[in-house]
Amino acid sequence: MFRSRLTLAALALALFASPAAAQEAPRWSFAIHGGAGVIERASLTPEQDAAYRAALHRALEAGSAVLAGGGSALDAVQAAIELMEDDPLFNAGRGAVFTAAGRNELDAAVMNGSDLTAGAVAGLTTTRHPIAAARAVMDRSPHVMLIGEGADTFAASVGLEQVDPAFFFTERRWRGLESALRAQNLPIPARPAGAPGLQAENTLPAPPLNERKFGTVGAVALDNQGRLAAGTSTGGMTAKRWGRVGDVPVIGAGTYASNREGCAVSATGDGEFYIRASVARDICARIADGSATQAAAQAEVDDALSLGGSGGVIVMDLQGQPSFAMTSSGMYRGSVSSSAPAAVAIYGDEDLRR
Repeated sequence: MFRSRLTLAALALALFASPAAAQEAPRWSFAIHGGAGVIERASLTPEQDAAYRAALHRALEAGSAVLAGGGSALDAVQAAIELMEDDPLFNAGRGAVFTAAGRNELDAAVMNGSDLTAGAVAGLTTTRHPIAAARAVMDRSPHVMLIGEGADTFAASVGLEQVDPAFFFTERRWRGLESALRAQNLPIPARPAGAPGLQAENTLPAPPLNERKFGTVGAVALDNQGRLAAGTSTGGMTAKRWGRVGDVPVIGAGTYASNREGCAVSATGDGEFYIRASVARDICARIADGSATQAAAQAEVDDALSLGGSGGVIVMDLQGQPSFAMTSSGMYRGSVSSSAPAAVAIYGDEDLRR
């Protein structure tokens, strides 16, 4: 009897001392990214670092407000991404990079894990919030992907806000285009009609102009009804040509969510390799086959990007545990849940695990 009581007491003490056992699974959970790439402490001033962290916190607040109020994972994903699309710090919406022709062409996708419905758009030029257009394709059309002028026409037909293309212009992205075109010995197009003059240059703290491959934004969520969702939005690559479309609007490459497989994924990085390796879908398949979420995410990113390029992913599982995996030196990222406060990170050696 004494041995039995001692064993039970020891077990109780062990359980009490174990954070994993003591901490309840979150009722809802939310994670975001703002792009991955060569992001090192030496490349950002303290002001730039602070600006990005503040922007990430605002996006987390937008998503968590929806989830804490009993809203859906889809609504949380859309709310956060719309906010980031309006923030010139990110390569999505206002602040998107320019094509070689001097245009902003915007891509986005969203997916509902509970029923595998999805919507995507590519090459938008006048719809203020591409993620809202992707959601409308999912909810209000018989299709999954719309592109170009037709996608903008559809978005306008369902009442989504339309803007002059100059709305998306930022001076630092234009200078980034000029630099990229010079490096490729390509002609520099005329400054877009309606673009502000040089004296109106964006005064927000801006990172170096060589941030060619990062800035894409994304979010993954689990709501209090157990539904997963994922969304991603991007301006693509600086100086892209010939109507190039990357992985973001390709369901299963840059964006995917499935309750059946237990994951939601949003990717950022060199999209051609994500498409070739169907990264987002394969992460979910690894998890469904029994891999731990973090291990599945990192293994898939390592495998896919061994083909070339760099980048990262964020993943949410059915237990509300977010995972972050990357091959780059940094990724703008953050997470929050009903049981943990908001936390953000930029550099690769910062740990967001709880």
